[in-house]
Amino acid sequence: MKFVLSLITNPSKEPISPALLDRFLHVVEPYRAADAPSELAPGEAYDIALEEHPRPDFLPKIAEIAIHARVDANIVPADNRRKKLLIADMDSTIIEQECIDELAAFAGKRKEISEITGKAMRGELDFEGALTERVAMLEGLSESVLEETFAKHISLTPGAQTLVQTMNERGAVTALVSGGFTFFTSRVAQRAGFIHQQANELLIENGKLTGKVKHPILGQAAKLEALEAIAAKHDVPLAETIAVGDGANDLAMMARSGLGVAFRAKPAVAQSAEARITHGDLTALLFLQGIPKSEFAA
Repeated sequence: MKFVLSLITNPSKEPISPALLDRFLHVVEPYRAADAPSELAPGEAYDIALEEHPRPDFLPKIAEIAIHARVDANIVPADNRRKKLLIADMDSTIIEQECIDELAAFAGKRKEISEITGKAMRGELDFEGALTERVAMLEGLSESVLEETFAKHISLTPGAQTLVQTMNERGAVTALVSGGFTFFTSRVAQRAGFIHQQANELLIENGKLTGKVKHPILGQAAKLEALEAIAAKHDVPLAETIAVGDGANDLAMMARSGLGVAFRAKPAVAQSAEARITHGDLTALLFLQGIPKSEFAA
């Protein structure tokens, strides 16, 4: 089985120079295929073909160069790279914020709620219990705060729209799945271009948040179920899916997908993922599939 060493950097920072590319070529020489490196975007993304996967004790040599140069270096199978279904987490992945933390600011409880969010995303707390506790602190907030939060405080992560629209143009299915709230997923999905979206529903009475979420609460299991259900509905083998997230509740869907990508993720999540993006933006998921920048959606 052949593999590819995918090299991706942040285009707004230092590019991958010819000298840096040569360093990677030299270090993987025992595993390299005869093919010349493939340039997906000048200075930004390259593929180096490998005849086989390097031994585990060899990987730190690659990582040492990548960390110093601030390059995302991932080894992925060469076959079946271009996926037919993208499933993505929302908070701190497709958008730059955690919606519940932004709502918490209106309740004067941002610090308390953000601390719980962090622990839940690191897998230190039960997701359902942590969500119930945080939402309870929002009781009494005006429904209008939701729209104000979205309009003034929520932004797409760089590369999100290009990622989703490129996948759509290639005929792939795109799905946004979140442990957050439908008020936000519906709007973020429309802005980014997702075909499917699902999340939890905040309960509202008389124009105010009740401090409760509609049951059942959708967490890690629901994200995995969404991946399997959407793939089955569209006749997409799981091997031809790509999943991206940053928190512990994304681990199951990432592990089950054809390629699980940890995007600027919590350490435990990054360590468990097949691929990790720390420096690149969300278009890195296109490069991981071997899609050159010339084929990105305008």
